[in-house]
Amino acid sequence: MHRVLRRTLKLAGILVLATLIAYTVSLVMVLVVSLQDQRRPVDAIVVLGAAQYNGRPSPVLRARLDHARRLYEEGMAPRIMVTGGFGRGDTTSEAEVGRRWLASRGVPDSAIVVRPRGRSTYASMTDVAEWLHPRKLRSVLLVSDPFHMSRLRFEATRNELEAYTSPTESSPISDNPNLELRYLFWEGLKAPVAWIRSWRWFRGETAASA
Repeated sequence: MHRVLRRTLKLAGILVLATLIAYTVSLVMVLVVSLQDQRRPVDAIVVLGAAQYNGRPSPVLRARLDHARRLYEEGMAPRIMVTGGFGRGDTTSEAEVGRRWLASRGVPDSAIVVRPRGRSTYASMTDVAEWLHPRKLRSVLLVSDPFHMSRLRFEATRNELEAYTSPTESSPISDNPNLELRYLFWEGLKAPVAWIRSWRWFRGETAASA
């Protein structure tokens, strides 16, 4: 009995240690990617949605939109895709609020693509890919907060997009170290899930069908 208990405790200890190592690797990856700005010419700049208040973008969403506007003005892409659906009680989607904000600051309506169906990173990236693929477009420059970048790359891979990331430089989250750490620690858990979802076998695909 004691031998079985010792073996069980040893196995549990190994599993806990392996979990901690895996989480640490994930967290380091999230941190490294959060510091990278890969801006370059692409087919579309994609802005991930965030909260809006009665038609006005939250400070977090405004920072993302402003960063995307500057990338557009630098000639990084001919279009900006704004994402984000309806929150509880909302009458306007995050994507539509983003469109209005960009249009009011000189971005032509013809250069703004509204994708309002996503209420999560997973759903928004799927929605973006469903618009791009039929048009033979593939490369995207993803705009969100720094902590979000690693998971976004995996979600783009899942949707067979050629993705680059350009994190915002003025988000209120980044200005609050305690809040940013909280988001980073959560991303350390979420990013591996997105990584696994990006695997072909997980999506039920094979190399032969690619």
